[in-house]
Amino acid sequence: MTKVVTAPPIKTFDALLADGRVVQVRPIEPTDAARLVEFHEGLSRETKRLRFFAPHPHLSNAEVIRFTTVDHHDREALVALGDDELIGVARYDREAGSQEAEVAFVVADAWQGSGVASLLLEHLAARARTEGLTTFVADTLPENRKMQRVFSDSGLAPVRTWDLGVEHLVMRLHVSDDLVDRIAGREHISEARSVEHLMRPGSIAVIGAGGRPGTVGHEIVHRMLEAGFRGAIYPVNPKGDAVEGLTAFRSVAEVPGVIDLGIVAIAADKVAALVPDCAAKGARGLVVISGGFAEVGAEGADLQHELTAAARRHGMRIIGPNCVGIVNTDLSVRLDATFGAAKAVPGPIALASQSGAVGIAVLNAATRAGIGISSLISLGNKADVSGNDFLQYCEDDERTKVVLLYLESFGNPMKFARLTRRIGRVKPIVAVKSGRTAAGVKAASSHTAAMAANDAAVEVLLQHCGVVRVDTIDQLLDAALLLAHQPLPAGGRVAIVGNSGGPGIMGADACAGANLTLATISADCRHILESQLSASASTANPVDLLGDAAPSTYRAAITAVAQDPGVDALVVIHAPTLVANPGAIAAAIASAATNGKPVVAVIIGRDRGLLPDGEQPVPVFGSVEPAIAALGHAVTYATWRARPPDHHPSRGDIDLPAAREFVNQVLTTDPPGRWLDPEETSGLLASHRIPYLAGTRVVDIEAACAASRAVGYPVVLKVDGPDIVHKSDVGGVALGLRSAKAVAKAWNEMASAIGPKMTGALVQPMARPGVELIAGAVRDDSFGPLILFGMGGVTAELLGDRGVRVAPLSDVEASELVHSLRCAPLLTGYRGAQPVDVDAIADLLVRLSLLTRDVPEIRELDLNPVIASSDRVVAVDARVRVAPVVADRFASDTARQLSPPRPA
Repeated sequence: MTKVVTAPPIKTFDALLADGRVVQVRPIEPTDAARLVEFHEGLSRETKRLRFFAPHPHLSNAEVIRFTTVDHHDREALVALGDDELIGVARYDREAGSQEAEVAFVVADAWQGSGVASLLLEHLAARARTEGLTTFVADTLPENRKMQRVFSDSGLAPVRTWDLGVEHLVMRLHVSDDLVDRIAGREHISEARSVEHLMRPGSIAVIGAGGRPGTVGHEIVHRMLEAGFRGAIYPVNPKGDAVEGLTAFRSVAEVPGVIDLGIVAIAADKVAALVPDCAAKGARGLVVISGGFAEVGAEGADLQHELTAAARRHGMRIIGPNCVGIVNTDLSVRLDATFGAAKAVPGPIALASQSGAVGIAVLNAATRAGIGISSLISLGNKADVSGNDFLQYCEDDERTKVVLLYLESFGNPMKFARLTRRIGRVKPIVAVKSGRTAAGVKAASSHTAAMAANDAAVEVLLQHCGVVRVDTIDQLLDAALLLAHQPLPAGGRVAIVGNSGGPGIMGADACAGANLTLATISADCRHILESQLSASASTANPVDLLGDAAPSTYRAAITAVAQDPGVDALVVIHAPTLVANPGAIAAAIASAATNGKPVVAVIIGRDRGLLPDGEQPVPVFGSVEPAIAALGHAVTYATWRARPPDHHPSRGDIDLPAAREFVNQVLTTDPPGRWLDPEETSGLLASHRIPYLAGTRVVDIEAACAASRAVGYPVVLKVDGPDIVHKSDVGGVALGLRSAKAVAKAWNEMASAIGPKMTGALVQPMARPGVELIAGAVRDDSFGPLILFGMGGVTAELLGDRGVRVAPLSDVEASELVHSLRCAPLLTGYRGAQPVDVDAIADLLVRLSLLTRDVPEIRELDLNPVIASSDRVVAVDARVRVAPVVADRFASDTARQLSPPRPA
């Protein structure tokens, strides 16, 4: 009997291969029959033999029908398309009545080794999990090393046996740490390489580069020549006018040889038409300078969607549109394809800016200060290449020591958090994130949503990811200057050394504002200073060398203070006088900064820059406050980096199919999505073993009394209604009811007070006393799922004692969140009270975060209160709202999937 074919749960999406090329992936369709036959005919005889275990020159009609007809549940098949041609197929077939399926794949010979099979297997396994499968099995010939390697590298940990010359593999589909790491590794390689192709081209066509100076295309060619680009430059303009002495071509098709990258500066409505010609020349991507796309409205958004879709079909990536170009100062590349006033100088700082104007401003300011950059990318509208892609590239770029970001939005916030937490372990990331409004607060309808939707939560989240958040371009460069050129401080104890008391006092005040402390100079260090300084000098912190301090005095004082074990960092101040040469003082400061502790110089009135005369350049500032602020950022980052690496746990007792079943049932309603009823809420929480004091929902007094007797007195009666958030505020909670008479009385009082909004009630057993907490989750449009924890009950909003983290939480993060509250001592035995089970609280938070990861349709989840005692942690009230997600849930479990082209 043929199973009825259902609609596919996913549509076509774009993805990256290991070599950085873009392909399309989608479920197979019956209309693919002719494509499948052509694909099979194009396979080599050896590939066919390895796939079918025998010569198989042609597919039969029955095979074509079977292979292209799937039900997307028991049988699924995904195809990969490159340049609109079928290049790979992967499929699974469920064993009848089981949670096991046979898996197989085949890839066109020309595409083997590029990551097509790994990509398809990755997504096919994710599909299988959502359909309740737990195991893949596969049979391969012993000589099929390529297929065996794909399975071995997948992270599915195949178990091998042999029978009659065939290798049999069994692979569990659970999401292990190794699987997550391998997916992330493949994602990193593919995204980093795709950007590297754009940043290291061997030849560039500048489309729209005319012969007239002053136009964008012309100036980009001029700047590329001025920078000494190592590759070939091909100006393209309709008239064929020469540009800066270079031969120009009337069209891309006329350009001889290969084009690695196209830089486009023509009218927006003509850009998409260039894609096929650029692809035919081998281009891996376009940098679209042109404006007139989504930033101008619906018509431009249509053009942007058309451009991105065309690029994806041809395996290309897009930077922009509406951007100012890219820079790579590597001496083997020397690419400066921008049109700003300043020329980039080589250095260790990379910059990605969503705003072209901000990118140019940072580049101009960096150049004036002598701060070198490794690379710059202007993201523009972020139609394709994003800040996340650039982070992947910077992670591998050995020249980049610090990454700077100017961001207005997060296209994939969960991924941003994951990447920054990983990359930040080895390279500091400093960001200006604009937009500090509390958008979304008025729409929140749960405790958690109301308390999490503000910029303070954004601040906490960026800090938790290790991102140094600053407010201005100046602060961005100040922090980068220090982080790129000085060692990280071991702590926040600062010594100030200078030749003037006033700036030293200002520095002490600034330290307090930057969460730094003035170090206590040790007796031994003060003794050394007293032996080397004049009798009038002050050896306390700030150390005052007096106005006539010579270079040798500075050198001696810096050396002594830097050796003090109670000092983590030095701020050295010089107020220029007529009796000391500022240049000699600067040289002395730089030469003395050799102890492995960070040194920051302040030469009053001087521009931001570097003192390059020592073993490593010393940052110099013109006033005290920015120097101290930069040092504060460095201490914050160093403290974060010193934390143990995050370990994101799995919980083996989670029932993901059950969770999906609850949510899928709700999403079939019209309109899809709503607040779950008590039984649905209890079942969803139970799927992830989140402790919840389940109750019985009742709709009248008789049922309430019967349920109370069944539960056992004392009981709690709680009003139930979709529009009731704060039950206590409306008289909707009655505690400690010890008889049917008490239950009936409470029911009548609630019904009278609440009226028609009361659609029923929940009868629960009375929880044992303990500390009341709140735990919850909300899916924020900017950051994805957020986990909130704080003091609960009726004082949750009043006290405001809460912390926020981005999901999923590691065990360490969950524990830190528990201990981050001001009232945390109440949990650990304050004034002789019984300590509560803080490990169980942390476990609840981890499980809550895993639930938001596994079920992205959860928009709000509120556990308030959670009662914590010494031997039990349990939620006694819960609300959950689910709604469809814009991104397909199929993508949430996989990597290397690109954001879809944005439609109008």
